[in-house]
Amino acid sequence: LRTAVAGGYVRELVEWGPDVVHSQCEFSTFFLARRIAEDTQNFIDLHTTVTVERAVCRLLGIDGVNALEVPLPNVVVDHLFDKGLLPGGAAYYIGNAMAETGMNPQQIAESIDRGELDLSAVAPHGIEEIRAAVMPVAEATAERIRTNVAKRNDYLNSFGDKTDPYLYVIVATGNIYEDIVQAKAAAKQGADIIAVIRTTGQSLLDYVPYGATTEGFGGTYATQENFRLMRAALDEVGEQEHRYIRLCNYCSGLCMPEIAAMGALERLDVMLNDALYGILFRDINMQRTIVDQYFSRVINSFAGVIINTGEDNYLTTADAVEEAHTVLASQFLNEQFALKAGLPEEQMGLGHAFEISPDVENGFLYELAQAQMAREIFPNAPLKYMPPTKFMTGNIFRGHVQDALFNMVTILTGQKLHLLGMLTEAIHTPFMSDRALSIENAQYIFRTMHELGSELTYKEGGIMQTRANEVLRKATNLLGEIEQTGLFATLEKGVFADIKRPRDGGKGLAGVVTKDDCYFNPFVELMHKKGGNE
Repeated sequence: LRTAVAGGYVRELVEWGPDVVHSQCEFSTFFLARRIAEDTQNFIDLHTTVTVERAVCRLLGIDGVNALEVPLPNVVVDHLFDKGLLPGGAAYYIGNAMAETGMNPQQIAESIDRGELDLSAVAPHGIEEIRAAVMPVAEATAERIRTNVAKRNDYLNSFGDKTDPYLYVIVATGNIYEDIVQAKAAAKQGADIIAVIRTTGQSLLDYVPYGATTEGFGGTYATQENFRLMRAALDEVGEQEHRYIRLCNYCSGLCMPEIAAMGALERLDVMLNDALYGILFRDINMQRTIVDQYFSRVINSFAGVIINTGEDNYLTTADAVEEAHTVLASQFLNEQFALKAGLPEEQMGLGHAFEISPDVENGFLYELAQAQMAREIFPNAPLKYMPPTKFMTGNIFRGHVQDALFNMVTILTGQKLHLLGMLTEAIHTPFMSDRALSIENAQYIFRTMHELGSELTYKEGGIMQTRANEVLRKATNLLGEIEQTGLFATLEKGVFADIKRPRDGGKGLAGVVTKDDCYFNPFVELMHKKGGNE
């Protein structure tokens, strides 16, 4: 093992064989990613976005919709944007109105909606008076989130927590009440994490829908009320089963920080939260996404939420053998962006996937090598391992075998968040019976191979070590290129997932502004200072 120390952060990197002993591979991979993140963080620190400020509004207690069903956080931030006040931030101008009028943030939002209050016309107060008005409200919200963290910990202390991989399944009916039925059934069948898939296209909405929803396509709307309903249902079944059932949703798209805020308020446990996913796969502007991901991760860190990154998606558009190094490079970047937001390694579900074509000779060895490499390079991360999807054909018998091989890699290499493959992948959204068979498959393999990984050693200079060396070298070289050109220019070139995105293109750029000198975000101050799970 080689140890790299950076700013008090100690990191162990695995040496995969004698041909890796080069100065570049000894130090560069980790430090290159760190320098790229630091360079990008300079941009983040200077900017805010409409959804960052809407998240601030939500955390200050602004909720509900107006007569036209426009969320009140949008009403406030649109007002700030139209008046040219957004660079000062929602907290500054809401705090100024609180100091002047004595109203709370919800009352201020409602007054703006009725046309009774113009924040640009409120007499200016000093920053100390503004902060004195805002900080008690922010601290009350932080305390609510701490209480949620404590409740999660109480459940885990009472029921215990798994040391084996978490069995992770999805529900996606479009109707939150039907989702609850299916989620409870999956939990009783043995699932440890329930992910409620979002309705198709929600990531492109620049607002968060309101209330319980019963109509969605390919998934269910992510709303705070839907979060509350599912959380209560999983607590109910968890108490019956004497297991804590974790709830997962999607903190991505144009509303990343808002969904993180809602999840923190309703005690979600896992969030899909990638620094690059929205840029690559939803054509969301890179400047918007890179600013939004920072605040979303500050919130997730404070709320004790495990984030899932989306590197597995790279392999659905690019070849899993040729482009494996882009997955590793992105994992390093996602790790560094998460660290910048204060997120500990233990909450980083860095993603990868079992997506090599079954027709590749020794493909299983390559999958095993890459999973073991990820496990050793990121020893403290609860890695999220995704099942085969790209080469699932609809042949359920072959598909069940592919999923069994995937399950074997997980138990051999100590993956943690194990999203179960479905034998009916490429046919339909899973039935409850499909989930039951997938859970049974994984439980059987995890039980009968439980200690097999600790019984095996890998051949020095063999196929697996050679493969891991190759992926690590290529990832190091790629990060070196990114450091030279910058992250934004790299994304323009299409290095990740073979997808090119323009710096000034995509959705949401108009919602990015440069901060004024008066800007402050009380929640970054509170949440970055002291984690909610301490």
